[in-house]
Amino acid sequence: MKIAQAKRFTLEEYHKLTEIGFFHEDDRIELIRGEIIEMAAKGTAHETCISKLLRELVRLLGDAATLRCQSPILLLNNSEPEPDLAIVKNKPDDYLSAHPIPNDVLLIIEISDSTLNYDREVKLSLYAEAGISDYWIFNLFDNQLEAHSEPFQNSQGNFGYQNRRIVLPNQAIALPPFPDLSLDLSRVFPPKQK
Repeated sequence: MKIAQAKRFTLEEYHKLTEIGFFHEDDRIELIRGEIIEMAAKGTAHETCISKLLRELVRLLGDAATLRCQSPILLLNNSEPEPDLAIVKNKPDDYLSAHPIPNDVLLIIEISDSTLNYDREVKLSLYAEAGISDYWIFNLFDNQLEAHSEPFQNSQGNFGYQNRRIVLPNQAIALPPFPDLSLDLSRVFPPKQK
């Protein structure tokens, strides 16, 4: 007797579903380890943090790199997450020919409130497995930045990051790989609501 299993999709199958119009343009979905995941709705604190980050990162980066907002990144053969922000290498065609792949990615940023555990567990291991060197979580619940670096695989085969640094909202942090560019978090975190 065969047990029912959920269908897992490859990137090719996922893109084919998109091409034939299976998904609506306003569907907020991403492919994570073969599963089509509906992304959580964003609250006002999340949107405020994205707006402030966009303003600061555009100002800091200038033409040094490309900033992408909620755009796909191709990982492995069964994952296409849409992180809140990604700093990627500049390409002459601005990624018209293909979405960025891990070698293009300089920094992935997720802004987390209701998705904190998912971003810490599922997304963190996914980005580490793909070899993304730096992954930041703007933790709106605890009002801190969790900066992860140096991906690794442990002896049990699990992926993670060797370094986790907590940066408080009144501090600054250098942008990897631009050590001379510093992000002042006091200009990014939304004020705590009472």
